[in-house]
Amino acid sequence: MKPYKVCKVEDLKSGERKLLTIEGRNIGLFNVKGKYTAIKNSCPHQGAPLCEGRVEGMTVVKKNRELEYIRDGEILRCPWHGWEFDLLNGNSIFNPLKCRTKAYKVTIEKDPVETYPVTIENEYIFVHI
Repeated sequence: MKPYKVCKVEDLKSGERKLLTIEGRNIGLFNVKGKYTAIKNSCPHQGAPLCEGRVEGMTVVKKNRELEYIRDGEILRCPWHGWEFDLLNGNSIFNPLKCRTKAYKVTIEKDPVETYPVTIENEYIFVHI
């Protein structure tokens, strides 16, 4: 997998996203509470621009039948039909073993261009395809 420098760490704040095209692939890069994730910008249901959907959490029923809102900022909802996906791994919420969208490896690295002895102060986000 070849890494692509896409932006500086400080350019993508927690809760933000950046839509990218790398080698003809449409990808959404997300900062999920300081963890950077990248997924294919296409819903497996009908090809909607998945990464343009709302990022939220989900409500679950606890054993005592109370509702609890969990995973705030980790769930991406498709803008067309509301299908939900885990931003941390690309799996669908309703059927994670059979339905998912492609998740890409994301790393934080120092700027790799060093032609002279220098001190590197800026970090960049790389998406590996």
